[in-house]
Amino acid sequence: MGAGPGNTVKVTRTTIDELLAAARNTLRRLPPTQAMAAMRSGAALIDIRGDSQMARDGTIPGALVIARNVLEWRLDPGSQHRHPQAPGLGDRVILLCDEGYQSSLAAATLQQLGFAGATDVDGGFQAWREAGLPVILPGRSALAPQAPARSAGQVTHPR
Repeated sequence: MGAGPGNTVKVTRTTIDELLAAARNTLRRLPPTQAMAAMRSGAALIDIRGDSQMARDGTIPGALVIARNVLEWRLDPGSQHRHPQAPGLGDRVILLCDEGYQSSLAAATLQQLGFAGATDVDGGFQAWREAGLPVILPGRSALAPQAPARSAGQVTHPR
């Protein structure tokens, strides 16, 4: 019998640290430079950060942006809400959040949906930016964060 009025379901408590550790035990997390190399080799990099984080920090050129709260519906091949550019179950999927916590939990969930190659970026967007990898700053074209300010439309890449 399921949970409902008058029915009690016994639940075992798990802390968030235990949940995160269990999720990460299933992942081969990538440092930002390896995630960039994988992306160049055809892996799908999916940015699951919130709008306010992207507005504050910028976005990653070539990343598919899918909000965390709809991620599973946008990627599941059986979902009527699947994103037209969603990767297939056999594709390498790399998730990126702000600091690498949400993305670990989400990548473990994608593995349960059948995305065996799902993982995340260790340290998230903040580590990506710290590594000097390409970022499109708010209101600008692709720039490395350490690069001097340039007019919109000019592109620089990390050295």
